[in-house]
Amino acid sequence: MEIHVVAPGESLWSIAQIYNVGYQVIVNANQLPNPDQLVVGQAIVIPTTDRLHWIEPGETLWRVSQRYQVSVNDLLKINYIEYPENLPVGYRLNIPNEYRQKPSVDVGAYVDLGITGEESPQFVDEVGEYLTYLQIFSYELNADGTLTSLNDQAIINAAYADRVVPLMVITNLEDGGFSTDLVTTVLQNEELQDRLLDEAIAIMDEKGYLGLDFDLEYLGAKNREQYNQLMRKARERLDERGYLLSSALAPIVEPGMVGVLYEGHDYATHGEIADFVFLMTYEWGWTGGPPMAVAPINQVRRVIEYAASVMPNDKIMMGIPLYGYDWTLPFVEGETRARAIDHQEAIRLAATYNAEIEYDEEVAAPHFTYYDEEGLQHEVWFEDARSIQAKFDLVKELGLRGFYYWVLGWDFPQNWLLINENFNVNKRI
Repeated sequence: MEIHVVAPGESLWSIAQIYNVGYQVIVNANQLPNPDQLVVGQAIVIPTTDRLHWIEPGETLWRVSQRYQVSVNDLLKINYIEYPENLPVGYRLNIPNEYRQKPSVDVGAYVDLGITGEESPQFVDEVGEYLTYLQIFSYELNADGTLTSLNDQAIINAAYADRVVPLMVITNLEDGGFSTDLVTTVLQNEELQDRLLDEAIAIMDEKGYLGLDFDLEYLGAKNREQYNQLMRKARERLDERGYLLSSALAPIVEPGMVGVLYEGHDYATHGEIADFVFLMTYEWGWTGGPPMAVAPINQVRRVIEYAASVMPNDKIMMGIPLYGYDWTLPFVEGETRARAIDHQEAIRLAATYNAEIEYDEEVAAPHFTYYDEEGLQHEVWFEDARSIQAKFDLVKELGLRGFYYWVLGWDFPQNWLLINENFNVNKRI
């Protein structure tokens, strides 16, 4: 795949001519909502036999070799380069697919049955070939240590059909939010911890789950050691059956971060006990906050680099959002609520209101503004092929176990094509 950014005056036909690719091939690959009305700044992926790369300012041949997993010697030979230190900006490199050595990674995705409901198995069927794990969200914890029931057999079966490992997710959700009081009641009582594990394992045995994922949030410092204790108990119990254990952890960037969201999550201990951890590297831009990128690459890097300093890289799963937000301006704290949108809707909005998409290199994210029919200004931040590629490059650079998505159900066809372009996806069953 090539990533092409639409310039003023370009059409899909002219772009197809540049790459010698059929018009309809590009339409199908991107599932373009507006093939005859491209947006300036829109990123589209171009299926090609070989990869082309244009040297960017400050870029070395070694950096290009790392990005595409092709040796420097092969790049020199393929492109007949005699003086690699003098490559000018804009120099075109050809990177044949047969020379590329794609790394193998694990890929996970959460699916929220409370949102996608009966359609959930369909979403798994559509992208199952790209997944290693499916985190089925969620079994909600009760104050007596029991779990709410979940109508999940159909989606478990769908996961098996695509050789995807189904993971049972347990949360401390109550009335639509994560409850500190609820989780404290259970974690501070060993009998309730044991009841929780008894019920979880019974459900796993009955329904065919192959792993348990704890997504316990807003614990506070008072529950940190008790959560570690629960993880140790779970590890011992799950090992008896050969089940996996994981946890979803808040985005911590340094030791001793203050806040109820962070203080209960012990990166080092979870990294030691769990098979892998899902780091929630998203929601810097969120529905109640000011307009900004949902997963700015500079902040994502800070989280991953801190995590890698206290746990093995091959246990780290980096979180990626499949959505963005549309804010109505002006932003008023405590009042403004952004609307979640997917990539396809973002492109439709930009086309409808003739907005030009800009790309912030520092945070590696696209954004645009527009005025609606009522004259209100909006600001949109979302994910596109460029921002996803930047995250994939970070996964490769830091040698992570892989990455995962929150959450299936958002429409973003380019993302799945880029997985195949960059990685071999591990299948664990």
